[in-house]
Amino acid sequence: MDFLHKLERKIGKYAIHHLTIYIIMTYVAGYILYFMALMNPEYGTVFNYLTLSPSLILKGQVWRLVSWWLIPPSSLNIWTIIMLICYYQLGTLLERTWGDFLYDVYIFFGLIMTVIGAFVLYAITGVDYGMMFSTYYVSLSIFLGFALTFPDQKMLFMFIIPIRIKYLAIVDIIYLIYDVISSPASMRLPRIIMIVCSLAGTIIFFFLTHGTQGMSRSQRQTRRNFRRYMNGYNTGRNSASRGDKIDRSTFGAGQVNPNSGRRPIHRCAVCGRTELDDPNLEFRFCSKCNGNYEYCQDHLYNHKHIQ
Repeated sequence: MDFLHKLERKIGKYAIHHLTIYIIMTYVAGYILYFMALMNPEYGTVFNYLTLSPSLILKGQVWRLVSWWLIPPSSLNIWTIIMLICYYQLGTLLERTWGDFLYDVYIFFGLIMTVIGAFVLYAITGVDYGMMFSTYYVSLSIFLGFALTFPDQKMLFMFIIPIRIKYLAIVDIIYLIYDVISSPASMRLPRIIMIVCSLAGTIIFFFLTHGTQGMSRSQRQTRRNFRRYMNGYNTGRNSASRGDKIDRSTFGAGQVNPNSGRRPIHRCAVCGRTELDDPNLEFRFCSKCNGNYEYCQDHLYNHKHIQ
């Protein structure tokens, strides 16, 4: 995660804003082609030129590397419309929570890994499974990413029963496993590769966030020092994580930074840094902490939740 934050400082200005809207637009474009094919069978051949076909890509049809994004994952019905609305809401909230850059990396990594998975499958089996690949699992990663970020958020199942989103995510994972097991033996490997590659971003995000929830000794010491100062005590100890003397310019709540003459608006509850220390830092509140605790981008996903 630190690597991504450093990368964001360098190229974050090139991030695509409102990516979820563009994702929904590809769905709409795909369903327009779908209805055109229903009205005129000749348009059905259009999909043959959009599929993620490794054999044809190797023959020069390189547009298929991105054109498969237009293939809708299912037929259009009322449940599909509800799904699109849900993905739009969840994806937009993730963009606001993670930031445009991290969200872009999350989505495009899943798309790129899907392409890699198609070529790996073609290399192993010699069979072109291009028609199997769509954005279904990449869209599912939006839901799973939201569940990892806000596991205790409740959704109305069947518009009636409130249920925590983490349980819905568990049901989805169980269904994916069942789908693989119940598939014919010849289709299990393609489905496994397709699922794992498409959800690679979700898998990596899970280990990055849940594998580092526990704080190190130095981080705990830094937070203790910060809280003591907030209560009016200046311990005078060295911050184990930064090696700096704790002073009013770094950890003093509401104190004026002598270098700028301005009061900080944001302050990380772990390291005490503000936007005056580094103008490139991003700050967000944690929805899992009991209280208005704000964290910098380096500690948003790497802190112990305060209850």
